[in-house]
Amino acid sequence: MKKGFAIGTVVIERIFDIFTMCFLLGAFIVSRPLYASILNIDEEIYSKLYFWGIAALAFASILLLLALSLYFFKERTLKVISFFLKPLSQKLWDQIRGLLDEFIKGLKFFHSVGNLFVFVFWSFVIWIGIILYYWLWLFAFDIHVPFIFIFPYVFLTMVGASIPTPGMVGGFHYFSKLGLTALYGVESNLAVGITIVVHAVQLAMTYFIGYAILWKEGISLFQIKKLGEKTDS
Repeated sequence: MKKGFAIGTVVIERIFDIFTMCFLLGAFIVSRPLYASILNIDEEIYSKLYFWGIAALAFASILLLLALSLYFFKERTLKVISFFLKPLSQKLWDQIRGLLDEFIKGLKFFHSVGNLFVFVFWSFVIWIGIILYYWLWLFAFDIHVPFIFIFPYVFLTMVGASIPTPGMVGGFHYFSKLGLTALYGVESNLAVGITIVVHAVQLAMTYFIGYAILWKEGISLFQIKKLGEKTDS
């Protein structure tokens, strides 16, 4: 795959992720009267959930607007972009233009309404599965909360994971601890311990599955490194 095309698919995937989790967070907040007597959450925490929910929704909306503009009004959008990139050399602009052309090809989900509904459906399936994963993890630590109460916690971890750090380190941990302590009243040190274990297991399983697939396909890390070098060149 071309670099621009790959970036396009990643951006679209992130848009679906954010909109899906914003919808689930919204469902949790709207249904507050039904569980107010069961889950006693401080008003300050709700204000933080509102803030991050609106921020995430705004970010996803901007990304979607840019993607739609590039897809349906390609030439006009490129003219606007070129206006802001005038100080760049023609050679560099040509490279950026080529990257944008590839990026637009990665916006495949606009091809049909049917595809759009399929992507929305699978986005919900995936995130419900992720929420189930965290729900079971909290059970393992003897933290028993109804399934819907996991929605805001997973939303916060998604916000943290979106911060561009290696392996989600830092952002994921901060927001996970915040969610555990503020939403469920988990003691601070226990919240840190749970976060570290959950994150470590996620990384370990990702590595394990990745290496298993490489072994099955008969591909070594050395071969991947060589392929990367060829692509860069």
